[in-house]
Amino acid sequence: MAMNDVECCDTFCVHEDLLDVVKDVMPDEEEVYDLAELFKAYGDSTRLRILFVLSKAEVCVCDLAQALNMTQSAISHQLKILKQSKLVSSRREGKSVFYSLADGHVSTIIAQGREHIEE
Repeated sequence: MAMNDVECCDTFCVHEDLLDVVKDVMPDEEEVYDLAELFKAYGDSTRLRILFVLSKAEVCVCDLAQALNMTQSAISHQLKILKQSKLVSSRREGKSVFYSLADGHVSTIIAQGREHIEE
């Protein structure tokens, strides 16, 4: 969308009463930064594909690599980012490490994103 396509006010008029309401609910900079980092983790198609698989089953890196036709190394790299973002968790069982979604919020965010793009 070009800048000319954005409608702007014809005159400059600040509505202080509305801004006061916004100031009362605006999160602090650290929280906004953390939220932006969370959405960055969702902002990669490979990571989203991993999250889709994990929304259906708890699987190991070998399973993910096979399901997504990728190398284990590439999957591991993306899982590290997802784990740092607290979107996935892992557990060891013998020689295997199984990954799953960290909680229900992860799939809820994906579902809401899908609803949004399908509107």
